Amino acid sequence: MLVGVAFAAAAAGLLSGTWLLYVALDAGHNVTLGNAVGLIGWQLGLIGLIGAFRADLRGVAAGLFLLAALCTLGVSDTRDAAGTAALGWQMRTHVLTSLFAYGLLTVGAILALFALVQERRLKSRRLTAANNVFAPLETTESLLFRVTTAGFTVLALSVASGFTFIEDLFAQHLVHKTVLSLLALLLFGILILGRRFGGWRGRRAIYLYLAGFGFLVLAYFGSRFVLEEILGRSWS
Repeated sequence: MLVGVAFAAAAAGLLSGTWLLYVALDAGHNVTLGNAVGLIGWQLGLIGLIGAFRADLRGVAAGLFLLAALCTLGVSDTRDAAGTAALGWQMRTHVLTSLFAYGLLTVGAILALFALVQERRLKSRRLTAANNVFAPLETTESLLFRVTTAGFTVLALSVASGFTFIEDLFAQHLVHKTVLSLLALLLFGILILGRRFGGWRGRRAIYLYLAGFGFLVLAYFGSRFVLEEILGRSWS
């Protein structure tokens, strides 16, 4: 009964968030920093709802729902001074593809943190009722690498679309973003190959993932915050 109520509440929240984003984004014309975070939050909620169908993933799903709710706080249909309304379909395609990649890889970062906590608890033999919140470590790691592969693929498409559609990286203040994105892509690629051919797992794989995710956060949100909020410029 309680599980059904929780599913209904989560689905209702996701639907309301979908409408809120639809209005705020205006078909990709109003991709402000707050709306970008909100779109990633919507992805977290969707993946959390899908994952909650498995009982052993409901702990992770609850964390995703909480983050998704927090991400919607900055969503607004008010346009900023960055000139997002003037973006052509090429740039909107690039930006939205990038955000989908970031959303997937954010889920991976949450899974990586869960795996790190699980590993530490197992090594310290701290087996308490709290362990029921977590899926088995092997399950978490398997999901992490599936998400990494999907996120890597979408991120590669985003980088490729950037090189295709953006005419002047220097004029649009995108060099630093591109370099950081390529570094993140490289680390995720090394991690996938290491897992595939070397069976990488545990802390080495988790730390490598978090390093790649850190570059990704700096590439988009760090760069955009500095340009738009501090320097008052636009990369578009």
